[in-house]
Amino acid sequence: MPKLFDPIQLGAIEASNRILMAPLTRGRGTRNHIPTPVMVDYYAQRASAGLIITEATGISQQGLGWPYAPGIWSEEQVNGWRAVTDAVHAKGGRIIAQIWHMGRLVHPSYLDGEQPVSASAITAPGEAYTYDGKQPYTVPRPLEIAEIPALLADYVRAARNAIAAGFDGVQIHAANGYLLDQFLRDGSNHRTDIYGGSIENRVRLLKEVTIAVTEAIGADRTAVRLSPNGDTQGVDDSDPYPLFAAVGAMLSDIGIAFLELREPGPNGTFGKAKVAAVAPTIRKAFKGVLVLNSDYSAASAQAALDSGAADAIAFGRPFISNPDLPARLAAGVPLAEGDPATWYTQGAEGYSDYPAAAVMA
Repeated sequence: MPKLFDPIQLGAIEASNRILMAPLTRGRGTRNHIPTPVMVDYYAQRASAGLIITEATGISQQGLGWPYAPGIWSEEQVNGWRAVTDAVHAKGGRIIAQIWHMGRLVHPSYLDGEQPVSASAITAPGEAYTYDGKQPYTVPRPLEIAEIPALLADYVRAARNAIAAGFDGVQIHAANGYLLDQFLRDGSNHRTDIYGGSIENRVRLLKEVTIAVTEAIGADRTAVRLSPNGDTQGVDDSDPYPLFAAVGAMLSDIGIAFLELREPGPNGTFGKAKVAAVAPTIRKAFKGVLVLNSDYSAASAQAALDSGAADAIAFGRPFISNPDLPARLAAGVPLAEGDPATWYTQGAEGYSDYPAAAVMA
C-alpha cells in the first residue's frame, strides 16, 4: 500500500508526496486582486507539500466577490502570480491555480451594482463579505445560454494565464456552492432549458468548462474539485449519489489529472456530513487519481490510502499554522494551533509568520 510520503503522479505533475495543500482563501491580495509579496513568502514556505492548490482565484470580475482575493484575468495578476510560482519551484515544490467563479455569492458592490449570475434566480442564504462589511446576498439573474460561450472563454483565459504565470496546472472549482455547483445541484438549479432538469443537463456546464480547459492546457494539467455531501452555502441536491456518479464518470472519460473531494465527516470540525459519504460512489465511477479532503489526521489519512478510498489526501487548515506540515506528520511532531481571527486579515500576521517546528528548523 502507498504511504503518505510516497511520490505520486498527478497527470503531468510529479508530486514528491501524497500530502496536498488544499485551497485556502486568505485575502492577502490587493483591491485590484493582484497577488502581493507576502503571498510569495506564504506559498514558498509550504513548498514541501506534494502539490499546492492555491486559494480560489477569480476568472473574471463578474465571478469574484471576496475582499482582497486574487484574480488571474489581467497581466498584472499574472505577473504577481509568476513571483509566487517561481518561489515555490525554487524550493522544489509544485503548484496549481484553483480557478473560480462565485456565481450568486458575488455581491453587487463588486459589480458596479449589477446583479450576480447563477443557474436560477434563487438568493443564497446568509451574508456576503464586502469591503464595507457583511451585507445580505441579493437575488441573482439566471445566466443566459447566449452568455455561456463568454463564460467558457473566461475559464480558458484563466487557465492559459495560469500556465503563463508558471503554474503546473489548474483546478476547476466546482464545489462549495459556487457557480458550477449551483448548476450541478437541483436545490439551486431550477432551469427548464438544456442546463437544467435532468442530471445530464445539470452536469452539462461543468462538462463544457472542463473540456474547454483541457483543450486549452491539457487534461494532464487539469483537476476538478467537488463537494458532494450535503448543503454548502445553500446549495444541495435531493439525491447526490446518481448526480455525482455521473459527474465522476464524465470527468473520468475526459481524463483529468485528478479529482479532489471536500466531504466533511459526521464529526467534522468545520461542517458536518448530513448524508452518508458520497465519495465511495464517486470512487467507483472515476477511474483516475482521487484526492480526499476534510478533517484528516496523519493516521486517518494513511488509513484512507490503505483502504483504497483515496490515492492522496489534501490538508487545508493544518497548513495555515504548520508551513512544514509534511515534515511534522512524518516526525510525529504536534501541530501548531492557528488563530482564526487572522485568517482573512491583511499582512503577515497569522499568515507567513508561523515558524517551522523547532526540531526541524
